[in-house]
Amino acid sequence: MQKEAKARIKINELLKSSGWRFFDDEKGKANIVLENNAKVTKQAIDEFGNDFEKTQKGFIDFLLLDEKGFPFVVLEAKSEDKDPLDGKEQARRYAQSQNVRFIILSNGNLHYFWDLERGNPSVIITFPSYQSLKHSESFNPSFLTLAEEKVENDYILLTQNPNYQKDPRWIDKTQKEALIKEQDLKLLRPYQLAAIHTLQNEAKKGNDRYLFEMATGTGKTLISAAVIKLFLKSGNAKRILFLVDRLELEDQAWKNFAKILKNDYTCVIYKGNRDDWRKAEVVVSTVQSLSFNSKYKKLFSPTDFDLIISDEAHRSIGGNSRAVFEYFVGYKLGLTATPKDYLKNIDPQKLSEKDPRSWERRQLLDTYQTFGCESGEPTFKYSLLDGVKDGYLVNPIVADARTEITTELLSEKGYSLIVENDEGIEEEQVFFQKDFERKFFSDKTNKIFCKTFLENALKDPVSGEIGKSIIFCVSQAHASKITQILNEFADSLWSDKYNSDFALQITSNIGDAQQFVINFSDKSNNLNGHTKWLENYKSSKTRVCVTVGMMTTGYDCQDILNICMMRPIFSPTDFIQIKGRGTRKYTFKYKDSENEIISTEKATFKLFDFFANCEYFEKKFNYDQELKLPIGKGTGGSGGGGIDIDEVTVATPDPLKTLTQTPIGLAGMKVDWKFFEKFESVVKNNSVVKQKYEQGDISGIEEYVKNEIFEKPEDYFNLEKLRKSVKADRRISLKEILEKIFGGINKFKSKDELLEEEFEKFVTIYKPESKYVLPIKNYLKAYITDSEIRDIVERKEYSRFATNPKVTMRDFKELNGYREIVPEYVKDYVSINTYL
Repeated sequence: MQKEAKARIKINELLKSSGWRFFDDEKGKANIVLENNAKVTKQAIDEFGNDFEKTQKGFIDFLLLDEKGFPFVVLEAKSEDKDPLDGKEQARRYAQSQNVRFIILSNGNLHYFWDLERGNPSVIITFPSYQSLKHSESFNPSFLTLAEEKVENDYILLTQNPNYQKDPRWIDKTQKEALIKEQDLKLLRPYQLAAIHTLQNEAKKGNDRYLFEMATGTGKTLISAAVIKLFLKSGNAKRILFLVDRLELEDQAWKNFAKILKNDYTCVIYKGNRDDWRKAEVVVSTVQSLSFNSKYKKLFSPTDFDLIISDEAHRSIGGNSRAVFEYFVGYKLGLTATPKDYLKNIDPQKLSEKDPRSWERRQLLDTYQTFGCESGEPTFKYSLLDGVKDGYLVNPIVADARTEITTELLSEKGYSLIVENDEGIEEEQVFFQKDFERKFFSDKTNKIFCKTFLENALKDPVSGEIGKSIIFCVSQAHASKITQILNEFADSLWSDKYNSDFALQITSNIGDAQQFVINFSDKSNNLNGHTKWLENYKSSKTRVCVTVGMMTTGYDCQDILNICMMRPIFSPTDFIQIKGRGTRKYTFKYKDSENEIISTEKATFKLFDFFANCEYFEKKFNYDQELKLPIGKGTGGSGGGGIDIDEVTVATPDPLKTLTQTPIGLAGMKVDWKFFEKFESVVKNNSVVKQKYEQGDISGIEEYVKNEIFEKPEDYFNLEKLRKSVKADRRISLKEILEKIFGGINKFKSKDELLEEEFEKFVTIYKPESKYVLPIKNYLKAYITDSEIRDIVERKEYSRFATNPKVTMRDFKELNGYREIVPEYVKDYVSINTYL
C-alpha cells in the first residue's frame, strides 16, 4: 500500500503541474480531475450519478473531464513496483466504456500516453495539458490517408500557384523557364519525389519514423516542405515542429517555408511568437533554445506537435537534445547529410573513447536506431555521387596542401620546437595536429597557406579573378590574421581592385556578420559592392569570406569555387557540411556591351586541405592534386635545435601556473550579493549584448562577455566571482547567468533538480522497462556525483560495490545491460563539472 500511495502522490503532482485540478466534494470523488479553467459545478457532476466513474469491471483510478464535464482521459495508476503497461488492457476497457480516446498509464515514475486511434502507448515524462489534447482530438491520423495522398512533381507548385497550368507563359514553352525563375516556382526533382513516395510506402506498413540520408545541396528543405504539406493536407498533423541545430538555420528554414507554403499554411519561429505559436501549422526552433534548462517541458505538452522534423538529425537530436525530440509523441522524420558508414577504413576498436570520430560514430548509430533503421539502411538515401551522376551536383578537386610543419604536426612523433617557457628557460615542446587549434600559431605558416591558396585557387570563368571562396580557420584570432594577410597580398597583386575588401572576416564577434553572409550569396552578390574586374558583372567585390563556423551548415551560395580548410577538422559532420558548401551547380552569366550573353556552367570546385582532413576520415584517401609548399623543415619528432623559420605562440600555459590566490577582505565578503546585481546592470545596459540576446545569439553573448566585460579594470568580473555571489550548490554556467539576467529562467536549479532532469532525459531516450527505472535512477545520480563510483566502473573493480553505501552489489546486478549504457551516456552527454 505504501508504494501505491507514493505513486498516487506523484501522479497528483504531475496532474496539477500540467494544468489539471481535482474535483473533491464531501462524497470523496478525489479521482475526478478537471481541466483547470473548466466551469463545472458539483451539481453538474452529480447529474452523471454518484458512480459515473465506475465501470462493470471496477473503478477508474483517475477520470479526467473536459470543460463541459464529460469524460476525456482515463488515467490508470499502478503502484511503484508495477509496470504501468500491466494496466493497458484494463484501461482500454475503461476508456471504451466511457467513449474516451486518450489514456495515460503511470506508476508515478514511468508514464505512457496512449491515443487509441494512433497505435501503441508512448513514453512521456510529463502529462499532456487539456489544451494540447483538445488539439489532438480535433483530427484523426491515418497511415492509409498518408500513404494514399497523391504527390507528383508539382505538389509544392500547386501551393505556390494553384492556377499555374492556366498561365499562358506556362503553356508557351519559350516562356516557361522565365516564369519558373520569375516566381521561383518549385518542381520536385525525381529523387525528391522518390523520397516522399518511400515515406508513404513506409507509412503504409505502419511505420511512423523515417530517416532521409541526403547529400548537402540536394534540397532537403524543399523535401521537408513537401512532407509538411503531405501531413497537413492528409490530416495526419495539425501542427509540426521543425528542429535545427544552428541559429542561422532557424531563420533560413522559416524564410523558405514561409515563402513556399504561405498560401496554405502559417510558419513561425517560436522565439518570436511565444504567445501565439499555436495559431501556426509550422513552428521552427533551434533545439538548443528548447533544451537549455529543459525549457521544452515548461513550454510544450507532449501532444502539442503531431510531426517532428529534425534537420541534420544526428546533430540536432544528439545527446541531451534527443530528449527534446523524444519528449513529443507523434510521427518523426530525420534528415542527415552524414552517412552512418562515412568513417570508412577506420577501425572503431582502435579509436579511444575521447576520439571525436568515436563519439560521432556512436551518434550516427544512435540516430539510425532512433528512426527505426537498426539495419543501418535509412528510409531513403541519395548520395553526393548520385547527385553528381544525375547532373544536380558537382564533385570537388581535392588539393593536398600540407606544409612540412603541418605534415609533422600530423605525424605520430609530432613537431618539436625549442621554446622559452614562462620562467625564461628554453625547453622542448612537441605539438600535434590537435594543438594547432589551441597552442600553435605561426605567422609564416599562415602566409604560406594564403600564398598557396591564391596561386592555386580556381578563377571566376567570366571575370578571371579569384573565384568566390570560403576559408575555415581555427579561431576568430586566426581568422583575423588570415584576412589581414590575404588583403595585403591582394593589395600588392591587384592594387586598384579591392582596397582591403578582397577578404572579409565573418565571425560572431563582427558586427553585421549575418548580413555580410547574405550579401555574399549568389542571390545578392554585392558584398562590399560589385567586382571592379568587369563592368556590370554581378559578382561580389569581396572574393573571400574568412570564418570559423558561421558558414558551415545550411549556407547556400551556389557560385562558390574554392573551399579552404586552414584548420584540422575532427567532426565528420562538420567536414561533410564544409565540403557541401561547394557542391551546388551554378551558371555564370554576363551580358557584354553588345548584349551578347556569356554563359559558363560550374563544373567543379577546389577543396584545399592543409591538415589531411580527408585522410583523417578515410585512411587511404586519393588526393586529386598535391601542392608542394615552400617552407623549411622543422626539427621533427625528437631532438632539440632552435627554430629560425617560424615563430610560435604557446597560448595555453600549464593549468598549475595559472593559479592565483587573492585574499578577500571582510568588505568583499559582505558585498558578494551586490556583485551579481552590478554585473546584471552592466550586461543589461550593454547595447551589443542586448542586440545579440534579441537575436537569440547566447553563444555570441558568452564570447563577447568573456572578451569585453570580464577582467576589466574597476570591477574585474569573472565567472568564479559570479558563481560565488549566487551561492549555488553546484557550478553555474555563464549561459545560465545570462539567461537569468534576461529573464530566460527565473532561478538557478539546484544540483538535485538537474539530476532529476537528467534521469527524465535518460528515460525519454532509452525507454527502460519499469523494473529498471528506480535502479537506473539511483545508479545514474550516483555515477554523476560520486568520483569513487566512476572509478569503480572505469577500472571494473566491481567487488568494491560490496562496501559502497550509494550503489550496492545488489543494486549493480539489478541494472542488467544498463550497467554499461549509463556510464556511456554520462561520458557523452553530461558535464560532470556542473555538479562539482
